[in-house]
Amino acid sequence: MSTTTAPVSTAVRLAGKYLTVGLANEAYGIAVLKVREIIRMLKITPVPQLPPYVKGVINLRGRVIPVVDLRVKFGLEAGFTERTCIVVVQVRPASGQHVQMGLIVDCVEEVVTLTDQEIEPTPEFGCVIDTSYLLGLAKVKGQVKTLLDIDRVVAPDAVQQIAQAAS
Repeated sequence: MSTTTAPVSTAVRLAGKYLTVGLANEAYGIAVLKVREIIRMLKITPVPQLPPYVKGVINLRGRVIPVVDLRVKFGLEAGFTERTCIVVVQVRPASGQHVQMGLIVDCVEEVVTLTDQEIEPTPEFGCVIDTSYLLGLAKVKGQVKTLLDIDRVVAPDAVQQIAQAAS
């Protein structure tokens, strides 16, 4: 008699700790293991010929880090408040080499631990919408939080372009 193990569901693989951030009154989750640090807004040096959502680069303790405005990337109203900050994450583009990037967010909310029961797969929207950067949707305290695949939020070719421009 052979025993077979059922494949691990996507929700089980996604269970874990997430940093939740706010963007235009919506909540998004980023896997804590991808987050390196959270910093206040710094002076951003523009770099020409990059996509509009790439604001430029910052000098963080001697390291040059590209900065992406997630509000612009997602087509949301961009504006700065006293809670606006930069979440420094480590992404892995198609080249396989890790790149640190800053993500401008409206605010940082909290770190939540999600179980597989709290995570739903990304629904079908009935039209052609790119949802490849969404891991799923989490139900936390009566709210829905969108879980982001941070490696795919910035298109791999753009990450490569940013990394080369910042070098």
